[in-house]
Amino acid sequence: MQVEYREEPCRSALNRVKGMMFEWSLNPYMGCAHRCTFCYVRAFERRADRPSDDRYGRSIRVKINVAEVLTRELARPTWEGASIVVGAATDPYQPAEGRYRLTRSCLGVLAAASNPFSIITRGPMIVRDVDVLQEASRRAKVSITFSIPTLDDDVWRKSEPSTAHPRQRLRAIKELSDAGIDARVGMAPILPGVSDRPEQLAEVVRAAREAGATGIWANVLFLKAGTREHFLESLAEHWPEQLPLYERLYAGGRAYLPGAETKPVRAEVARLVREHGIRDRRRVRLEPPAEPEQLALAV
Repeated sequence: MQVEYREEPCRSALNRVKGMMFEWSLNPYMGCAHRCTFCYVRAFERRADRPSDDRYGRSIRVKINVAEVLTRELARPTWEGASIVVGAATDPYQPAEGRYRLTRSCLGVLAAASNPFSIITRGPMIVRDVDVLQEASRRAKVSITFSIPTLDDDVWRKSEPSTAHPRQRLRAIKELSDAGIDARVGMAPILPGVSDRPEQLAEVVRAAREAGATGIWANVLFLKAGTREHFLESLAEHWPEQLPLYERLYAGGRAYLPGAETKPVRAEVARLVREHGIRDRRRVRLEPPAEPEQLALAV
């Protein structure tokens, strides 16, 4: 696949986020060459009147000055040191990072500012930056989440066409964990009828345990307009027998499945997590110094 890289300066580095479990995000790139069929960012692209179909991921915006802008934003008197999610709308360790190293530069800025952050990625290239991540972890709370929804080779090839093999991500987790960095697994999105069989879920949990993952969370596929159309086209091509299931589950343009559909999957993952004893087993835990206790004044 031919990918165009557009080097463009940005005016802001940090984005305020609404409707998510975090307030701030940082994306050194816009667009993602991984081109996962289920990527929720396709929905944002469609709303912005940009391609969300098979053209998505063929043009990547490279924010060449993002580290400098981030430095200025963190230095503002109004900035209160909120935690920042790196990679909420694009993978910060997609192939472009090998050349531009913008994510590494931004992590250096965050470390220097002792600002907490978390990273979401499918890119094992992150192990290149172990040194920066170690320094950042000594200064502030840092966590890494690797998206590993399945270890099924067939599902991976068809739904994540340009990503590194999930077992490469597991090797990266082991390297990060051995280095004292908090690295966990996000089993998301789990695809109904495709990657939600108990044995598929158990395979991921067992492998995460062996890799030293500090935790696991799971979520089931949601399909907003933009993502929905592209994913269902892919489903029709690769798993046509599952179309009736998806027509029922996501009927009427429904994006999020009700609890009756998602709770059993999450409950099974939670059971497997307990069964395999998934917890923080790092021999060395890099953590920031504890906050000094405030003494109460006697009255």
